[in-house]
Amino acid sequence: MKFSDFDRKTWEADGHFYDTCVIPYTGLQGTETPPETVAALERQRDFLDLVEKPFQGRVVTYPAVQYGGAESIALLNGLCRKVKSIGFQYAIVLSANEALLEEKVYESDLLLCLPGLKGDSDASVSSRVRDEIQRLWLNGK
Repeated sequence: MKFSDFDRKTWEADGHFYDTCVIPYTGLQGTETPPETVAALERQRDFLDLVEKPFQGRVVTYPAVQYGGAESIALLNGLCRKVKSIGFQYAIVLSANEALLEEKVYESDLLLCLPGLKGDSDASVSSRVRDEIQRLWLNGK
């Protein structure tokens, strides 16, 4: 579910079921043309669907970090730390457009980057995403 699907009452009643926060990272540089920006956002949306739909009752998607750069990595780490401090057990950073490094986004419990998932194996991306999330939930970080 998206963060905006909750009001105070529903969050207080059902929030304990949602232990995983997803933070999308688009990685725009500001140099993209409008059609390139649309393509990047559509890739991000489609990749996010692979998490939101099958895990609808357990994950909450927060607003995306749209622009990339050194500051955005620090922002991602801070966001992961903060969402865990308010009760989420896991923070997942998801990027359809940029391969991020785990050692840089170290506060994330799971880093899912489409460029890396596409090239790593013959398994479908949706299977890999599902497997990685389930492994996180079974084993912790």
